Amino acid sequence: MCRWAAYRGDPLYLEELVSSPAHSLIEQSHCATRAKTATNGDGFGIAWYGDRPEPGRYRDILPAWSDCNLKSLARQIRSPLFLAHVRAATGGGTRRDNCHPFTHSTWSFMHNGQIAGFERLRRPMEAMLDDELFNARGGTTDSELMFLLALQFGLREAPIAAMAHMIGVVEDLAESVIGSILLRFTAAFSDGNTLYAVRYATDRKAPTLYASPVNAGYCLVSEPLNDDVDAWAEIPDGSAVTIGKDGIDVADFRPEKRSAAKPQRVAISA
Repeated sequence: MCRWAAYRGDPLYLEELVSSPAHSLIEQSHCATRAKTATNGDGFGIAWYGDRPEPGRYRDILPAWSDCNLKSLARQIRSPLFLAHVRAATGGGTRRDNCHPFTHSTWSFMHNGQIAGFERLRRPMEAMLDDELFNARGGTTDSELMFLLALQFGLREAPIAAMAHMIGVVEDLAESVIGSILLRFTAAFSDGNTLYAVRYATDRKAPTLYASPVNAGYCLVSEPLNDDVDAWAEIPDGSAVTIGKDGIDVADFRPEKRSAAKPQRVAISA
């Protein structure tokens, strides 16, 4: 399983999440403590927003701990919103096009999890894309394809609803083609203004997600970046997170095909 970190708030040097903390993302790439696999060495990537609407991006297939360029970039790049990811491949080869984050226009996306039986679902999922989004697909992962499907289903207009629609469609397809459903999905995504995240799994075993206030903003991570346990609030399984100029909001999340429960809020204290 992969590890990732995301931030939205006052401009922050990437190194403050990626390389400086005691349990930074680079540290998690070879010594994760809250994942099935301790090593996440199948590549890495960062996407950040600056003066232009589309994100900058740097990805490579090297393990994050062995890339000196990553540490140098993280020390120099300062951004109000960025995503960073270290990969432990569960499907798709170790190649740059399969490294997160994925980007399209102003959007960026990264994911931790998997779809069971994806190879049987890949072709009908790709068939749902229009020509523009199908041609934008560069890699072979389920993560990138779920991102493109969310764009197909209205990510630009209603981000959380589009993710709920996408996951509902994938669950219906798996039930039809395979006869069973196992999907685990903890993802972060952004349009450059707002940071969103979803933690959800059909078996209630979604990959971990934590939030903490940082530097007049908020950080979302797969694992806490330090030993200050009280500083990190775990985001419950079955949640959608929105971080914007007015702070953080955590609400219930369910695939579109299921009956919507009344949203419940989770307080993240500053």
